[in-house]
Amino acid sequence: MKKLLCTLVFVAATMGVASAQLKVAVINSQKALLETEEIKKAQADLEAKFKPRQDQMTKLERDLQDIQAQLQSGKLNQLGEADLTAQGQKKQRDLQRIQQDLQEDVERERNDILQRAGTRMQEVVKKLADEKGLDLVVDAANTLFFKPALELTTEAVAAYNKTYPVK
Repeated sequence: MKKLLCTLVFVAATMGVASAQLKVAVINSQKALLETEEIKKAQADLEAKFKPRQDQMTKLERDLQDIQAQLQSGKLNQLGEADLTAQGQKKQRDLQRIQQDLQEDVERERNDILQRAGTRMQEVVKKLADEKGLDLVVDAANTLFFKPALELTTEAVAAYNKTYPVK
């Protein structure tokens, strides 16, 4: 008797939870972030900021190709060849150092920008969820299937751009 009563209480409780309608939306958070005006501007700013170093690397690469061509020409004596080889080694070290520094600097700034924008996007999505009365917002990357009507990405981008306009 006690077992039957417990089962009935469990079934009744489950039915109450099941009958409550859960409102869900899906967002492609990576796409939403990358489509914001702030991220687009930040990308352009990063490219402009680091262009001089990119140009410096391109020049060093051309210099190294020229040195290689001169060494392969066979027109140099031993002293000239040794001097050119030393120049090439120095330029190669300089190129590697610049490449490594550039990669680290770009990665650090990019991560800072994405972290800040990611936090802001979470705030925007929470606000959108409150306005729409949503109970759950899931990332499309972790979802096998969803109806397109549940997609919130475009609205999130628009809300982000409105909340954080690019100057």
